[in-house]
Amino acid sequence: MPVTVEQLAPSHSDALRALLAKDPVHNLYLLGLLEEFGIAAPERQAAFSFHGRFDSGVLTAAVFVGGEGGLVVPSASDASATGVIADALAASLKLRATVGDKASVDALVRSLCEGKPRLSRTQRLFSVSADDLGPFTNPTLRLAREEDVPRLLPLAQGYVREILERDPLAEDPTHYEARVLQRVRQRRTYVLEEGGELVFKVDIGCRSQFGAELEGMYTPPSRRRQGHATLCLGQISRHLLSSLPRLALRVDERDESTARIARKVGYHAGRTQRLVLVE
Repeated sequence: MPVTVEQLAPSHSDALRALLAKDPVHNLYLLGLLEEFGIAAPERQAAFSFHGRFDSGVLTAAVFVGGEGGLVVPSASDASATGVIADALAASLKLRATVGDKASVDALVRSLCEGKPRLSRTQRLFSVSADDLGPFTNPTLRLAREEDVPRLLPLAQGYVREILERDPLAEDPTHYEARVLQRVRQRRTYVLEEGGELVFKVDIGCRSQFGAELEGMYTPPSRRRQGHATLCLGQISRHLLSSLPRLALRVDERDESTARIARKVGYHAGRTQRLVLVE
């Protein structure tokens, strides 16, 4: 059978899960999406889809497409296999943002991005298991509550401004506040409060039986170098690893401070990642 590219159907769920589980650390994000949302039937008008490369009927690579290109995530597979999927999607997909293994993201950008991206960041994926954790905890770290949202918004805004170089509250305040509130309602945001002020936040970006990926870790500049990030990262890691096998965290290659914190807590550096925003 020849190499083919197909939009995946619910019947491909087991094959996709098996592919992603070969490298669970670098596929945690896709494993979380698969477990939370499943695979939509191709005939449905869903807000997301999975596309796969098959070689002699065997799934060898996959790409998640959300929001009509608003977020495109490749599996941690051979970059040439990802490139085959990208070439097949080029006529119908407009890439706006992508993140994942650098070589695979590069393949997507070559086929799906016209011109120079607005932002391109090299990142490192750090991961940790329970056996690796150091003795860092802060039991006052807690789940964010709905009444925290007005104080939480500046921290969420600060993270996006530093990492993505854009201001979500200036661009679309209503939509962004709704997203922050949704994460709180889904019990995905943890905060540290001191003297009535929120001094740290972190989100659970995705979660599945294979592990979870943390994102949005942020301390306001005025409260940095006080140990909040180290103790809170240790706390949430210990909490989540009581029921999950592993955690992951993406760190900008330029952000040596956060990389030091992750290593101190017990995280180990994995492969190079790339984040690209086209518009």
